[in-house]
Amino acid sequence: MIRVALAGNPNVGKSVIFNNLTGSHQRIGNWPGKTVEKKEGIFRYDSEEIYVIDLPGIYSLTPYSVEELIARNYIIEERPDIVVVIIDASNIERNLYLLLQILELEVKIVVALNKTDLARSSNIHIDVKKLESMLGVPVIPMVAPKKLGMGELCRKILEVAKSERQRVRIKYSDDFERAIHKVVKLLEGNELSKVYNARWLAIKLLEKDSEVINRVRKVAGGETILKEVDSIRRSIEEKYGDSEIAFVDERYRIIGSIVEEVVKGEKTLTVSDYLDQAFLNRYLGMPIFISILWIIFQFTFIVSTPFSDMLGDFFAFLSERLYNLTGIKHIDYLLFGDYGVLNGIGTVLSFIPLIMALYFALSLFEDFGYMARAAFLMDKVMRGLGLTGRCIIPMILGFGCNIAGVYSARIIPAEEDRIIAIITNPLMLCSARLVVFMVIVAAFWGSIAGTIILSLYVLGIGLAVLVALVLRKVVFKGLVSPFIMELPPYQMPSLKVAFVQMWIRGSLFFKKAGTIILLGLIVIGLLSTTNASTFSFTDNIEESLVSAIGRFFQPLFSPFGWDWRLIVAIIFGFIAKEIVIGATAMLYGVSEEGLSSLVALHYDPITMYAYMVFVLIYVPCVATLAAVKHETSSWKWTFFTILYEVTLAYALSLLILFMGRTLFSGV
Repeated sequence: MIRVALAGNPNVGKSVIFNNLTGSHQRIGNWPGKTVEKKEGIFRYDSEEIYVIDLPGIYSLTPYSVEELIARNYIIEERPDIVVVIIDASNIERNLYLLLQILELEVKIVVALNKTDLARSSNIHIDVKKLESMLGVPVIPMVAPKKLGMGELCRKILEVAKSERQRVRIKYSDDFERAIHKVVKLLEGNELSKVYNARWLAIKLLEKDSEVINRVRKVAGGETILKEVDSIRRSIEEKYGDSEIAFVDERYRIIGSIVEEVVKGEKTLTVSDYLDQAFLNRYLGMPIFISILWIIFQFTFIVSTPFSDMLGDFFAFLSERLYNLTGIKHIDYLLFGDYGVLNGIGTVLSFIPLIMALYFALSLFEDFGYMARAAFLMDKVMRGLGLTGRCIIPMILGFGCNIAGVYSARIIPAEEDRIIAIITNPLMLCSARLVVFMVIVAAFWGSIAGTIILSLYVLGIGLAVLVALVLRKVVFKGLVSPFIMELPPYQMPSLKVAFVQMWIRGSLFFKKAGTIILLGLIVIGLLSTTNASTFSFTDNIEESLVSAIGRFFQPLFSPFGWDWRLIVAIIFGFIAKEIVIGATAMLYGVSEEGLSSLVALHYDPITMYAYMVFVLIYVPCVATLAAVKHETSSWKWTFFTILYEVTLAYALSLLILFMGRTLFSGV
């Protein structure tokens, strides 16, 4: 079996090539001991079975992040038969940096020059034969989405894998080569040089690579070697400054000479460039970002409301028609009564159109290419607060689901920054909370519902930044990890892609509704129909177990003026936030439409805004907490997340009530 590793920067089309090669013969898991996704698969070509591993997308082999360390260790320790390095032809200069580092490993390489169609449309013409000659490795022009060049890539993989060692032609200037040669001589006979490529070890030692230095230190004579290397390194630093930066500059000097020889034509300004001048403008960028969020929310409400009303009416009709289905009073009342499970689940499911519309709108903007710009735009704000811009990506994903946001924090290289992103992500307003808020804003704010919801999104982001800033100043005082991300070109969003993404993400809601939410509502239904004193059936909810639970906790929430039903809904919302609204509908014995009217009748806008803030901030759902525990590998941070969120929710909701009632007491 031939083993192939796919390497490349993020967004160069590596995953597309992996899918083209392996099709359905692939599996996804995690790298051993790491929370980084591992994709591997098998395909056959010319009667040969070929195993493919898709390495994490990285910009270099310098182990600043977990992904870079994984990719580097796999290549040098697992020794695949061949490494396919995917390069974006429309951005060749930056992509060549990773290629040069892999060439230093002196492994067998094939270069997949992808996105050649985008390069041509930008007036970039690459002399492939000259590039092959200068690099000393095969270069295959490709357009991966159209599968152009896939056949030639497979053929070349087979050919190179079976060939003798390639002749790599990348050489540094004389001063660097002399230093590398001296260190190689020092390593001769050392046990590490038998495992790793000696030239690569020499370069890494001269660059002060901490991983390699630690490995050399552990072998016999290691300290002596390191002292000699320090002396050789100083000869470089006396002339070129810091050795690590000097090697970076040297690589870019070589890249510059390659680009000058092989790339013809001056890149023309594209539509993407003109759009970025507006979207990333220091004055216009942020107002445009907030306006786009507002458009997404307004679109979501306007499109979903008629369908939500129809679903709500349907379940109300269904409950009425099925009431005497079993003939057993307790079961009929539990399932189909005013306080029944069907009423609760109907209220939850009536918000499917809302969730689908939100995911559809987000998918359109993602496909358009704007969401990457939003992350880039916010980086300046985050770094001004001493935080990494990488935190923005988990935040944006947290708008859909906090679980996805927590897991996406894996992209952050520094452990401190990653923990900060994980434990602040539950403050993001996820689609489950949006279901709750829709009922409340419909009761009081109608035409400006989108603005009220936007204020909660902004509040969640602001609190996450504030908590992260406090953690950075008090607990984690190290350096902030750098933020590098690829800005893909804008493209016309595909309705098909948007619908597919909408269904994939929205289907998770169906699964949750059919399992966790249904189970939670059944438990609430049983508690609602069980007498607290006699434990027998009752149709008087005031005498029920659920009422007893709510009244037990009511003194704790007495400053807020919330009915015990709202308190019970919050308690069971720990299972899944959608249960908050389903439980409230069950406990009041009304449908979704009736619930809005009832809320407006019994409460004022300030009280219910404080309630929404509490639901936004207090403990996330149990699945999100499980993700926090998994990603931090610590109960300490899980309990810390619960503690700070409950405290913050209580304090801020109380503050909003106090300020609101003080300001509007005379109105």
